[in-house]
Amino acid sequence: MTPPTKVLVTGVYGLIPGAVYRQLQSQPEAYDVYGLARRRQASERAPRDAVLAIPQEKFFLADLADESAVEKAVSGMDVVVQMAADPRPDASWQNLLSSNIIGAYNVLDAAVRCGVSRVVFASSIMVSWGYQLDEPYKALAEGRFDDLAKMEVHTVTHEWPNRPTGLYPATKVWGEAVARYCADVHGLSVICLRIGWVNAEDHPHKPESAAVWCSQRDVVQLVERSIRAPEDVKFDIFYGVSNNKHRWVDIDHAREVVGYIPQDSAEEALVRS
Repeated sequence: MTPPTKVLVTGVYGLIPGAVYRQLQSQPEAYDVYGLARRRQASERAPRDAVLAIPQEKFFLADLADESAVEKAVSGMDVVVQMAADPRPDASWQNLLSSNIIGAYNVLDAAVRCGVSRVVFASSIMVSWGYQLDEPYKALAEGRFDDLAKMEVHTVTHEWPNRPTGLYPATKVWGEAVARYCADVHGLSVICLRIGWVNAEDHPHKPESAAVWCSQRDVVQLVERSIRAPEDVKFDIFYGVSNNKHRWVDIDHAREVVGYIPQDSAEEALVRS
């Protein structure tokens, strides 16, 4: 009998990592799941009723900037789901440096040194945000859907140049680059997920947000499929959005490589509201 895959979820009290933890924890025959966070407290973005029952022996209280603490948590894991980060668009450089630069490096470096099989690295759709400065993507961002009839919309793929419009997405570009280095030079399998807009209400709220929205169950599915990706996937990048009518980023690549099939769409969610 194959033993459960040992998985460490960093930033576990956040919105997305918390949802991932609950999904993996519900399958004890498949996953032996651990959590890491700077504090035992739900983030402001997490649903108020989202309760995580993490046994003390499976929780690491650590700051990712602490290299030795990170190595202790990563040691013995099969997979690390690296989601801890400062996601605020207005975060200061010092905060981003500690969480998103030093922290991300410490996790990837520890994964290499500890013989981890794979890291699933949370990037962001915002590494491509700059495309929305130009038409037709600007029309999508502004909800001018009638104007699209006069324009040709090319789907942005992971092979297109990065276009971050702030320091936060720039740190994610850097994280993807370090992930590629770890994959090419050290043989660590890394899958980077450019996650769209996920919120506690699990709803796109307005048509202008529909193109980049991702439901909680869809992002959790993508993370789990990335954990279970074939061993020969050494490095890849997938966009994480739901099956939205006006999405402008590619999800076919994730479907082809790991079988990602989103169950939700922003349009259906808006109709139900």
